[in-house]
Amino acid sequence: MTPQSSSSTLTAGIIDVFADTALSGNPLAVVEGADKLSEEQMRRIAGEFNQAETTFIMRSSRADLKLRSFTAAGAEVGGAGHNALGAWLWMAQAGKLGTVGAPRWFRQEIGGEVLPIELGMVDGRIFGRMKQSPVKLGQSLTDIVPLAAALGLAPEDIHAIPAPRVADTGAGHLLVRLRDASTVDRAEPAVRGLLKVLASASAEGCYVYAFDEADPGKAYARFFNPTVGLWEDAATGTAAGPLAAYLAHEGLTSGVFEIEQGTKMGRRSTLRVDAGPEPELSGTGVIVMRGSLSLHG
Repeated sequence: MTPQSSSSTLTAGIIDVFADTALSGNPLAVVEGADKLSEEQMRRIAGEFNQAETTFIMRSSRADLKLRSFTAAGAEVGGAGHNALGAWLWMAQAGKLGTVGAPRWFRQEIGGEVLPIELGMVDGRIFGRMKQSPVKLGQSLTDIVPLAAALGLAPEDIHAIPAPRVADTGAGHLLVRLRDASTVDRAEPAVRGLLKVLASASAEGCYVYAFDEADPGKAYARFFNPTVGLWEDAATGTAAGPLAAYLAHEGLTSGVFEIEQGTKMGRRSTLRVDAGPEPELSGTGVIVMRGSLSLHG
């Protein structure tokens, strides 16, 4: 399977990931046939699209495809989240992966790892299901006062069970349980304060969420990642997977876990994760723009 290649004109566009309808979910810019692009060109193209992330699709000697993803600020991001799922849905919906009917497994090279992804039809639509790396749990955050201040909240707004903690299935994010969904929506992070907390915790982003133990299959979340120039994200697979794995580790959930994210931004997204030490993230997407990217001088 060979992505389209050209030195000056490339197929590119935008797909809304974790979305059932256009103009919802998390938009991802995608560029095909990016093998000849330099890293600097990738960074500049990502800035041109100005989306949360832009994924570049290339050939791979280790897998079916190689993916590289950059934020609009030019930071490269790893992990298998909406950046990876969207690229595969893009290729499948364009018919570039052959016929997708019964579930088929592919291999993706991303962030130095080779990870599996399954594509198949569900109710007439192509769904992707990705296995993330085994979860790595960092130390629990014991001093929540600076964290609460950085989030624009009071210490009592932060739930003690489970404790705030960094979890990593490809990117390390600080997972912070808040009192309820309205508290999640009230969070107003301060950039400097949050950057300081994230640095001290060795975390990339901060995933705040509300979780009702009486309904352990669902959570409501928001994601902030100023370390890579991304303020708020509408759907974050590299945080959703670790959250499901962490809650399962604590015995608070099991099986299929559903996370609502992006609602505060007006981009409601639904992320589904099979909770466990190696979480599996699933969802679909809608292509909203497909065209040509010209790099002529």
